[in-house]
Amino acid sequence: MSAPGLLKILNALKRLASNPSQAVALSTRQLATLVKAGIPLVESLTALLEQLENEELREAYREVRDRVNEGTGFAIALAQHPRMFPGLYISMVAAGEASGTLEAVLMRLADFMEGQVKLKGKIVGALAYPAFMALMGVGIVGMMMVVVVPKVSAIFDDFRQALPWYTAALIGVSNVVANWWWALIVLAGLVGYGFSRWKSTPEGAYRWDAFQLRVPVFGELTRMVAISRFTRTLATLLSSGVPLLKAMDIVKNVMENRVLEAVITEATVSIKEGESIAEPLKRSGRFPPMVTQMISVGERSGELESMLEAVASSYDNAIDARVSVLTSLLEPVMIVVMGSTSGGIAFAILMPLLQLNEFAN
Repeated sequence: MSAPGLLKILNALKRLASNPSQAVALSTRQLATLVKAGIPLVESLTALLEQLENEELREAYREVRDRVNEGTGFAIALAQHPRMFPGLYISMVAAGEASGTLEAVLMRLADFMEGQVKLKGKIVGALAYPAFMALMGVGIVGMMMVVVVPKVSAIFDDFRQALPWYTAALIGVSNVVANWWWALIVLAGLVGYGFSRWKSTPEGAYRWDAFQLRVPVFGELTRMVAISRFTRTLATLLSSGVPLLKAMDIVKNVMENRVLEAVITEATVSIKEGESIAEPLKRSGRFPPMVTQMISVGERSGELESMLEAVASSYDNAIDARVSVLTSLLEPVMIVVMGSTSGGIAFAILMPLLQLNEFAN
């Protein structure tokens, strides 16, 4: 089958993606299909270029094709574009080239990357509605504090009556927001800048990641996502022929949590000294006993890759279930919070008005 004809079939799989990771995953699957069909790598890259829509990715593949055509190794050429192709990608491609299983490695890479994009999309999608509700709530409360409360407070001034403490506090907050909104924006910007600077330091980043793991409910979800990434990535690397120590060095970069990265670093040192993978992970206390036990069984039985895949699949299912529960709980919680806040403001305004009405009668 010719490259153009095969690409017509591949276009049925095509979906637009603003996420570069998703675009790379899709192009990787298409390239694997072309290579598996027996089309030489340079021709496959040329055919791939004809249908890529992501301009940055197209330019990267164009340079890769030119280097490969000049005799450079595929993995070496990809390594010149680390923004599009991370270390994990390069190492797996290099292992596939060395073992002559490039098309299988590319397929495995596509499966892995699509799975990671899907997982992240589920979490972001689950939090989108609560975030929108929170933004709407802040906007409504801000409008009430800036527009409604000042007009009502003028009525109270005309009657010159003592106000309940909660109404006085509400009017005070409203005056601050209405008169000093610009200062509050500047203060919020300074706080955000200071937090960003602190988090960019090694100590600040470590403390923030440690805090994320301790947050009720969400901390456990963060740990589950990191463990899923760890086991899935390590299984993918080992199945592709990447040596264990190199795979451990790569896999720590997908954890996205410095506390857990430190655990993987310490485990790598222990492995170099002759220990198993499971023991240092167990000593850290950061990995659940079920995970370390399954890894230990996989090491003893020689089925480490399949055991890691089983752990990753189990955690993916658990993440789906937990995200669904959190989504179902967050929506009513946000509604209650918004209703309580709006009701509290209305109560603080209406109660003095009712009292004034009784006084006038």
